[in-house]
Amino acid sequence: MPEKEKLRIDKYLWAIRIFKTRTLASEACKAGRVKINGQTIKASHEVKVGETYNISKGLERKIITVIGLLENRVDAKKAVEFYSDLTPVENTPSFKSMFNMPMLRRDRGTGRPTKRDRREIDDLQDGYFTPPPPQTGTGNDDTEE
Repeated sequence: MPEKEKLRIDKYLWAIRIFKTRTLASEACKAGRVKINGQTIKASHEVKVGETYNISKGLERKIITVIGLLENRVDAKKAVEFYSDLTPVENTPSFKSMFNMPMLRRDRGTGRPTKRDRREIDDLQDGYFTPPPPQTGTGNDDTEE
């Protein structure tokens, strides 16, 4: 595949399948979600081999280094050969998923938990599933002193 000497960042991110469309890639650049060395770049920024980019896509954060330039979109297996993903494992969505959460289970046939069992379960969960308490004292108190 012929490599191009000048390539725009929005086209590159589309070609390596970080974004589904080139329009989404250029909008991400305009919104400041694509950065190099902590500075926001425009969609017309020229990609160079060896540069490292920080990309924010929804909740997902990626750090990629350019290995090769790719002008046209190719399948995912070939696209991986043109960049190096430096994203720490802790920041990947699969690491943060609910599948990595410890599972609480009871033996089958033991019936419903007693009040004591329920309290022990709540202590184990330690507020993991409970929503935060409502905030009080918003500053709009009309109470008389």
